[in-house]
Amino acid sequence: MSHAHAPALTATERSFYGVEWRKLMMWLFLVTDALLFAGFLGGYAFCRLASDRPWPDRTQVFDLGFITVMTFALITSSSTMASAVLAARNGNRAAARAFLLATAAIGVLFLGMQATEWTHFIRDGGRPWENPWGVPGFSAYFFLITGFHGTHVLLGVLVLLLTATRSLRKPNAAEMVEVAGLYWHFVDLVWVFVFGCFYLI
Repeated sequence: MSHAHAPALTATERSFYGVEWRKLMMWLFLVTDALLFAGFLGGYAFCRLASDRPWPDRTQVFDLGFITVMTFALITSSSTMASAVLAARNGNRAAARAFLLATAAIGVLFLGMQATEWTHFIRDGGRPWENPWGVPGFSAYFFLITGFHGTHVLLGVLVLLLTATRSLRKPNAAEMVEVAGLYWHFVDLVWVFVFGCFYLI
C-alpha cells in the first residue's frame, strides 16, 4: 500500500513553526491587547470631538512637569529591559537579573507616581461619573485608560520579578527574558499614545 507523504515545508513555514510557543502566544496576546487599547483611545477621541462643550484644559488639570517625569522614567525602563535581554542572550545571568530588577523598580516608581497623580485628580473633584471641569466623559476615560494601563504595568512588574527569581534558572532563560521584554516594551509603547492623547493634545 502506498503512503502519501506530506509536502516539504517552505522556508517561510519553517520560520513560522520554529517560533518558540511562549513568544508566539505573547505576540498574539499583544495584538489583541493593542486592539483593545486602540478601541479605548478611539472612543476617547470620538467623545472629545463630539462634545458640545469645551474640553478641559490639560494645563489646568494636570501637572505636566510631573507627568513628563513619569513618562521619562517608563521610557528609560525600555533601555534596562533591552539590556536584560542582551545579557540573557550572552549567558550573563547575573547581569540579566540585575537589569530585570532595575526595570521592575522603575515600574514600581511609575506606579507610585501614577497613584500620586490619581490622588491629586480625585482631591480636585475628579470622579468617573463627574468632574469640576465640565465634561463627565473626560474623567471617565481618564480613569478607564490610565487605570487599565497601570494594571498592565503592575502585571509587568510581577512578570519581571518572577523572571528574575525563577526563569533565569531554566535552560531557556534567554527566551523567557525575551518574552517578558516583549510585554514590557508594549506597555511602554502604549503609554506613549496615552500620554499623547491626554497630556499633549
